[in-house]
Amino acid sequence: MRTRLAAMGLPGWLILMGALTAIGPLSIDMYLPAFPAIASDLGAHSSEVERTLAAYLLGMAGAQLIYGPLADRFGRKPPLYGALILYILASAGCALAPNVEFLTISRIFQAMGGAAGMVIPRAVVRDHYNTQEAARALSMLMLMMGIAPILAPVLGAQILTWVGWRGIFVTITLCGVVLLWTLSRVMVESLSPERQIKLSWRNILNTYAGLLLHRRFLAFALSGGLATATMFSYIVGSPRLFIEHFGVPPHTYGLLFGLNAASLIIGSQVSARLLKTHSPMKILPWALGGLMAAGLFALFLALTDLATLQTVMACLLVFMFCYGFVGPNSAALALADQGHQLGSASAMMGTLSISCGALAGFLVSLMHLSGPIPLAIMMASCTTLACLSGAIARRAYRVTL
Repeated sequence: MRTRLAAMGLPGWLILMGALTAIGPLSIDMYLPAFPAIASDLGAHSSEVERTLAAYLLGMAGAQLIYGPLADRFGRKPPLYGALILYILASAGCALAPNVEFLTISRIFQAMGGAAGMVIPRAVVRDHYNTQEAARALSMLMLMMGIAPILAPVLGAQILTWVGWRGIFVTITLCGVVLLWTLSRVMVESLSPERQIKLSWRNILNTYAGLLLHRRFLAFALSGGLATATMFSYIVGSPRLFIEHFGVPPHTYGLLFGLNAASLIIGSQVSARLLKTHSPMKILPWALGGLMAAGLFALFLALTDLATLQTVMACLLVFMFCYGFVGPNSAALALADQGHQLGSASAMMGTLSISCGALAGFLVSLMHLSGPIPLAIMMASCTTLACLSGAIARRAYRVTL
């Protein structure tokens, strides 16, 4: 199996894991060009529509804590079935929403279904591979996951033009149906019965408490989570910045969004190649340093009135390229010594990451400042904290590969 990965011949189950991971970006990014249309149609303020995204992130953060123990007790496949059914029903609810409050509630349930795609695929990858091979496999997942941010806003803008914003959620619903059918045909259970953990509230609480007190796990998870917070602050704030401030048309916004996603893909694939000869521990510090440099320079541009569409895009492209390194390597290092509780560890890591993202996105939506200043503040703050967390992790842990 490792030979196939090294030869870039990806097995079907890994492609499916990438698709399941991609439903998160798909659910987030496809409706971004429709923010002004949704606000107009539902009679809501733009900040209320932005908060439907923050609500989605909060729902995803909380639900991951549920899927982790379920995946460690019942296996990886059964929780995915239930999650996808919930995702499909909630996506249909979004398409039928009569007001912004109903849309927000439906988004929370949609997130609770989609959360399984953030937790279980990482555990499945770690079931099959060791730390370094897992980092490479997660880089492959990021490649497939990166296709969604490239295509989703472009497709969303086209659907918006053809049939309106509700058609976007109809499309998302159909994607969930296809994934459910594919899951039943492709995936084979990867958790052996002897590795299943007894499910009880005491075990769950003890497991999560132990993870939060595990300094190495927590530091690596936060280094990736704070980087993810920067990305989500960009996702929440970019429609207002690009469409309203810079006057970019929705279809052009989709292209710019796709360009940033392409930078993320390139970074993840360069990381995968470097992992053939370098350990994740050696790669991660450089990537975190690049994140911080991009965030601080973006803040400098915003505060000195030098921020233009071109300079903001340059900072975002550098950030996304470096994030392509940070995501898979921080995840692999966080899970390196959690083989006995991979589902729960993946859930806690995902919850920390999405919680950071939800908080960052919510703060951006609350900032009623014009221009790039809200996004630049969050970029500089989160990337600096991510770099600091990575430094703490390196002091606490040395991986021998």
